[in-house]
Amino acid sequence: MDRGYPRPQFKRDNWQDLNGLWDFSFDDSDIGLSEKWNQDLKTDLKIVVPFCYESELSGINTKEVHKIIWYHREFTLNDYHKKIILHFGAVDYKCNIYVNGDLALMHTGGNISFHVDISEYIIIGKVNHLTLRVYDDMEDLEMPRGKQYWKKESESIYYTRTSGIWQSVWLEEVNDIHLKDVKMLPLLDDKKLQVSYQLSLVKENHCIRTIIKFKNEIIVEDTTDIVSDSFEQVFDLSSLKKFDEYIWSPESPNLFDIEFYVYNKLNIVDSVISYFGMRKISIDNNRVKLNNKDYYMKLILDQGYYPTSLLTAPTDKDLIQDIVLTKSMGFNGVRKHQKIEEERYLYFADKYGLLVWEELPSAYSFSARSKKNLKSEWKSAMNRDYNHPCIVAWVPMNESWGTPNLENSQQQIDFLDEMYYLTKKIDDSRIVISNDGWEHSKTDMLTVHDYESKYDVLKERYSSIDLLLNSKPGYKPLYNKGYEYKGEPILVTEFGGISYQKNGQKGWGYSNAGNNSDFELRLGNVIKPIFESSFVQGFCYTQLTDVEQEINGLLTYDRIPKLDLKVIKNMIENKL
Repeated sequence: MDRGYPRPQFKRDNWQDLNGLWDFSFDDSDIGLSEKWNQDLKTDLKIVVPFCYESELSGINTKEVHKIIWYHREFTLNDYHKKIILHFGAVDYKCNIYVNGDLALMHTGGNISFHVDISEYIIIGKVNHLTLRVYDDMEDLEMPRGKQYWKKESESIYYTRTSGIWQSVWLEEVNDIHLKDVKMLPLLDDKKLQVSYQLSLVKENHCIRTIIKFKNEIIVEDTTDIVSDSFEQVFDLSSLKKFDEYIWSPESPNLFDIEFYVYNKLNIVDSVISYFGMRKISIDNNRVKLNNKDYYMKLILDQGYYPTSLLTAPTDKDLIQDIVLTKSMGFNGVRKHQKIEEERYLYFADKYGLLVWEELPSAYSFSARSKKNLKSEWKSAMNRDYNHPCIVAWVPMNESWGTPNLENSQQQIDFLDEMYYLTKKIDDSRIVISNDGWEHSKTDMLTVHDYESKYDVLKERYSSIDLLLNSKPGYKPLYNKGYEYKGEPILVTEFGGISYQKNGQKGWGYSNAGNNSDFELRLGNVIKPIFESSFVQGFCYTQLTDVEQEINGLLTYDRIPKLDLKVIKNMIENKL
């Protein structure tokens, strides 16, 4: 498989890829624990990790419902002096991880990365056994599940489920003292970078060396004694002449390299290679600003599904292709809809220059448990992805999914505010949208979902802020009770959704085109009034690709453009 290091923004050399062929078994009778499958999984069935069993590339390719599944594979290690960290990109939904039959970790959360130190369970120089028991209840509406349908067959806006391992698995070797995490905050106005370090422990006579480079030229080199397992430094980059030429944007995706070395005065005991972008996203005088300049966001809704592998991209080339096609059509960003993307996608978005709105997959019922589940996964996702310059907005909620009674429930309204302030507490350097589409509470922007297809209706609606505020494009008010418009930037973050059948794929859209000319005309009818509005500051078109029964993409499900890319680009760049 064409996959590189799964965590490109925190890269070490000593790692072992565990993707590939694993033993696999369904456990519909839930006998695995009592029969000790964690010690000896007897099965002839195989699965290709990291693809879920519901997908073609897994080698199994069945849509049958199986709540409990088991995985097993062998691995060997030969280093007696290292800690061994086992990493999972994502496993949906609950899993028990066993190493040589012993329980090493119980984890809950289907959209987030996690790891476990397995040093005490392994046998050096011999074959080791890694076994997983995964539980995923498709009818559990209190879990963050996004577009994964709780019924057997896909329909409406919901798609095939993803069960079990669906992102990369790997091992990493580290010393007892090592860098656990870094947070990098670009201070663009001051031409500085703030770095927060977190180490596994503190030892005497250890220091950390930080080197910042741009195109292999050393800009900063600093060595600091380690006196705490958590500390902060600020590095001055003002020595760079013509500083604007070093700033990150979709038009100029400049990236600095940064290297971290932990020393014991004599030897390097840990080294991590990373990167960052000097970039600022802000709202000033009710205007969206990128790097202190007005910036019109031209996003496309991206579900991140693939025909043969569902939520998991088949290869790096597929991730890159989606980004390149997006930019080729004139878009400068994506709203990743109901999906926490794998880190390699974010790496390529950083590298190629594409704005990303990261959105938490929704639960579909409101309860104390659903609130706990959502907050847990959201905090993990934000902490993991904090350093990516491509991410400019956090979207904890979408279209009131999981909070279906905002009109009458103060508790549900309070939860929207809770998620907003939780997000700001973790990261106040980015934009936060409280409830994308309608029924906003505290929010940085007013975002509107509007699938009207008639030019005249859209032209009138977006000719006046008052007209828009008094309308209900999604049949729901734009603000909850007790909240009102206070000058927030206005973006139309779902619109279009025009179905156009290509390659024989059947399905639906919010309006329908019959041929190329009709499709082009209909695209113009929904895009032109957005550009003609005096107050709309950006948009997100629905959507990048067809997905299963939805045929409202600008591309087919297998990524074939439905119109000439130049025609689409002229529309998106307002050259109609």
